[in-house]
Amino acid sequence: MNAIETENLTRVFNGLRAVDGITFAVEEGQIFGFLGPNGAGKTTTIRILTGQLRPTAGQARVIGCDVVNQRERLKPQIGVVFERQNLYERLSGRENLAFSARLYGVDGRRVDEALAHVELQERAGDLVQHYSNGMKQRLLIARALLHRPQVLFLDEPTKGLDPSVARGIRRLIAGLAGQGMTVFLTTHYMEEADHLCQRVAFLDQGRIVALDAPEQLKVAHGQRCLKATLNDGTHLSLSLDDPSDGRRLGELAATGRILTLHSAEATLEEVFIKLTGRRLLE
Repeated sequence: MNAIETENLTRVFNGLRAVDGITFAVEEGQIFGFLGPNGAGKTTTIRILTGQLRPTAGQARVIGCDVVNQRERLKPQIGVVFERQNLYERLSGRENLAFSARLYGVDGRRVDEALAHVELQERAGDLVQHYSNGMKQRLLIARALLHRPQVLFLDEPTKGLDPSVARGIRRLIAGLAGQGMTVFLTTHYMEEADHLCQRVAFLDQGRIVALDAPEQLKVAHGQRCLKATLNDGTHLSLSLDDPSDGRRLGELAATGRILTLHSAEATLEEVFIKLTGRRLLE
C-alpha cells in the first residue's frame, strides 16, 4: 500500500514552475529519497505534501488524505523536520518537547520517550542554546515523533553536520523505518541517499528526471568498470562494456602485471550528472 501518491503535482510562483507536473508513489515503511540541488523544488514539494502550500495543479494524497481538502485529518498522521532549526533556544530540550506535546494534545509522558528515542535523556534539562547542531537536529526529530506519526518528512536533516554526527542521524532514520515508519527524505547528499533509501527520485528544475531504486539507476545509467592497480604502481580504469578494454585486461592478466583488481560501479552523483548535465552543488 502507498503512503504517498502524487499525480501531475504542480506549483507555479510568479510564472516560475517550481514543481512541474511530478508523479510518484511511496510505499508504506519505505525511505524515499527526493534528490536534487538547491532550488530544484524539494522543499516546495514537502510543503505541498504536508498541507502547508496549495498546489497550482495536480493531486496528492498522504496516508489516504487529500493534502488540500483533508488537511486537518492529515496533520496528526505526519511529522515534519524542516531544514531551518526552529527551536526555543532559551528553553531546555525537555521544555521544548513539553510545549509541543501540549499543542499536539499528547500525554506529557511521551516527552521522555521521545527524548530516549533520540538519546538526549542526559542533556534534556540543558538549555537548547548550549546544544550542538547535531543535538538540535535530534531534538527536532524527537519533536516530530511526539504524536507517533505514520509518515516523517525530513528536509536536509544532515546539512551542515560533521560526518560522525551525520552518521548518527542516518542510523536514527534507518531505525525509524525499521519500525515501520515511512520516511520522505530530501537531500543533495547522494551518498546519504544511496545508503538509506529503497527508492529515489532525481528532481531537476521542478521535474523528476529519474525514479527507481539506487542500484537500478546505477546499473541503467552507469558504466560497468574495473579498477586495476599494476605491479609498477599504475592505476587503471577498464570498462567492461568496451571490447578494447576487455582485451587489455586479458593481456595484463596473462603477463601477471595486475597487483589488485576491484569492481567499480557508478555513483548516484555520476548518474545525476549524466542525466542532467550538471552537479548537485553548483
